Amino acid sequence: MGGIWQFYRHDYPRIFRQFLPYTAVATAIFWVGALAGMFFVLSDPDYMREFLPPQLVASIERHEMWTHSIVSIKPQASSAIMTNNLSVSFMAFASGITAGIGTLYLLFFNGIMIGVIGTACAAYGMSVPLWSFVSPHGVLELPAIFIAGGAGLRLARALLFPGMLSRRDSLAIGGTEAVRLLVGVIPMLIVAGTIEAFFSPSSVPVPLKFAAAAALFTLLIAYLWSGSRAKSVTATPDSALSPTSIG
Repeated sequence: MGGIWQFYRHDYPRIFRQFLPYTAVATAIFWVGALAGMFFVLSDPDYMREFLPPQLVASIERHEMWTHSIVSIKPQASSAIMTNNLSVSFMAFASGITAGIGTLYLLFFNGIMIGVIGTACAAYGMSVPLWSFVSPHGVLELPAIFIAGGAGLRLARALLFPGMLSRRDSLAIGGTEAVRLLVGVIPMLIVAGTIEAFFSPSSVPVPLKFAAAAALFTLLIAYLWSGSRAKSVTATPDSALSPTSIG
C-alpha cells in the first residue's frame, strides 16, 4: 500500500507533467471534434438525427433529460459507468499501437459526439440541464480520457519514431511510460463514475452542481501540479531513454 500511495501522491503528478504535451495534443483533437460536431448541427439541424440514437433524439425533442434510468438504479449504474469509462480510456491507450490512428479517431469521434449533443440541446433550450448533469463528473472524466489518449500517443511515438533504439526497445520503454501515465486515471474514473451515478442526475440545485464541478476541477489541477518545485521526473529525450530509466 505504501508504494501505491507514493506513486499516486508524489510520483504521478510529475509523470503527468513530464508527458503533458501528449495529453495536450489528445485534448486538442477532442475539442476539434467537438467544434466539428457543433458546426455539423448548425449547418444541418437534421444531422443530429443521423448521428445520435433515435431514443436520445426523441428525448431531446421532448425537452427531457435521459438520466432518469440512472437515478433508479444508482449502484448498478455506477458500476456500469466506471466499467464503460475504464474501457474507453484503455481503448484510447491501446489504440496507440495502431500508430496512433485509433487513438486519434476515438478522441475525435467522442469530441463530435459531445459537440452534436451540446448543440442539439442548446437548440431545444436544454443547455442548463445538460451541462449541470455533465459538469460534476465531466471535470474528472474528460481529463482522464485526455490523459489516456496522451498515453496512447506516447505509445504511438515509440512505434513511429524509435530514434537510436530498435523499435522493440523503443516500444518497451514507451509502453512502460505510457502505462505509468495511464494508471493515474483509474482513481479519477472511479470517483467520476460514482458522481455520475449518484450526484450528477440528482435533484441537487443547479448552482450547487456547477459549484461542485468547479471545486473538483480546482482540486484536480492542484493535485496534478502538486510538488512542482520538487525534482521532476527526468525528462530524457525519447530517443536516449534506456529501459533502466523507468520503474
